[in-house]
Amino acid sequence: MAGNGALSGAVIAVAGAGGPAGRAALLRLAEAGATVIGSDNDPERLAEAVDAASYATGGATVTGDTVDLLDLRATHDWATRIEKDFGHVDGLVHLVGGWRGSETFTRTSLDDWDFLEMLLVRTVQHTSLAFHEALQRSDRGRYVLISAAGASKPTAGNAAYAAGKAAAEAWTLAMADYFRKAGGPEGPTSAAAILVVKALVHDAMRAERPNAKFAGFTDVKDLAEAITGVWEKTAAEVNGNRLWLTEKP
Repeated sequence: MAGNGALSGAVIAVAGAGGPAGRAALLRLAEAGATVIGSDNDPERLAEAVDAASYATGGATVTGDTVDLLDLRATHDWATRIEKDFGHVDGLVHLVGGWRGSETFTRTSLDDWDFLEMLLVRTVQHTSLAFHEALQRSDRGRYVLISAAGASKPTAGNAAYAAGKAAAEAWTLAMADYFRKAGGPEGPTSAAAILVVKALVHDAMRAERPNAKFAGFTDVKDLAEAITGVWEKTAAEVNGNRLWLTEKP
């Protein structure tokens, strides 16, 4: 199956590859023909995700690196190593996530902000700064951020999470402006795009809560399909855009 899909020849890094969304993305990108390099801060979880994607796709090139994305130098080294090993980098999919909330606005803990700022914002800053030049050198470079509808319409108990996601979106849109300017009059050749979900759901969640409706949630398999679809559009079509996978608030 490897090597003959729509992403044949593409080299794509996936940050946060060990979680349910990461596992689905590794599999779908590999099915589409890409060489996929995942990272996660949990080596065991990462190895399981890489093995599952490689096995399911009949030996596609899926590898994993344990990278501390809170370390800018380590993140730069990861980007440099991928480009050196494979010759080019055509994508970075940012799936590093986390959530903390409170019952009310007045009970918001700034400790939650400190935690979420590291996961939701700092990892975006580090991966974008580390990969942007390699992505610009690619003829189909894409930086894909997964965001949440709450960034556009925060709720009282979700202040820290929504603010973190909004900051990550703003940072990604600044990267999109870099790609736009680098493309000049001909338009961008690489793109930074935001996929917006309400929340994610996967098979294990449904098994745990068989009666739950998960209204408006996006299945991780559908998210993986949408991630792959970012490469099927031109850079100009997706650069700097929020691509909604749920209803706009």
